[in-house]
Amino acid sequence: MNQKQTLNVGQKPWQPKNVAIFMLQELNRVNYLYQETVVWQIKEKFDDRYVYDNQNGNLAISKDVLREFRLLTGDNVVWERGSRLWRKRASYDMPGKRLAD
Repeated sequence: MNQKQTLNVGQKPWQPKNVAIFMLQELNRVNYLYQETVVWQIKEKFDDRYVYDNQNGNLAISKDVLREFRLLTGDNVVWERGSRLWRKRASYDMPGKRLAD
């Protein structure tokens, strides 16, 4: 998948992959992607079926969208648990790890 793929947000019907492409575009635009921000953007731009209330009562991104996002980004993106954001992999990140503390 070309990471430069673009998406017309007004284009329907949407699939989880369309939402994941939107996330990748935002990541490429600002170099990091806060979960709390992007989940509300998804809710606003797409369908409610791509977000849900998790067990803590917080809005979360659907597992289908996250699966597609992982497929699109491969080993190029890291999830920073403490900051609750995705960012591009840096030279100091451990190879093969998708999680950073």
